[in-house]
Amino acid sequence: MEPVLHDGVYAYCVVPHEASITGLSPVATVSEAEGLTLVLPEDQAINAGLSVLFRAAWITLTVHSDLQAVGLTAAFANALGQAGISCNVVAGAYHDHIFVPVEQAQQAFGALQSLQHEALQ
Repeated sequence: MEPVLHDGVYAYCVVPHEASITGLSPVATVSEAEGLTLVLPEDQAINAGLSVLFRAAWITLTVHSDLQAVGLTAAFANALGQAGISCNVVAGAYHDHIFVPVEQAQQAFGALQSLQHEALQ
């Protein structure tokens, strides 16, 4: 598990299902009854006039994570929880993506690196 901290700030926003998101580049979307949640670069959200619900840093775990694997999410969520850092997880087909409060990005990255080093021992 090698964490990679992406550059920039990402924003969680919600738009109505019928809204056009042409011109936006979300890194994740989730369709819920209340609307379409977008996770996208914060500057795009601001330029589109969207309300930002959460400002996040984006960390990708570069290990190829099996969607049926047991324990990985619990391990990193526990490490971040012990450090007092909330996390929002999006599982891609190949990697887990973790969104943490932007002001805790370096602390979260360090906690994940420590977890990685513990796993190697």
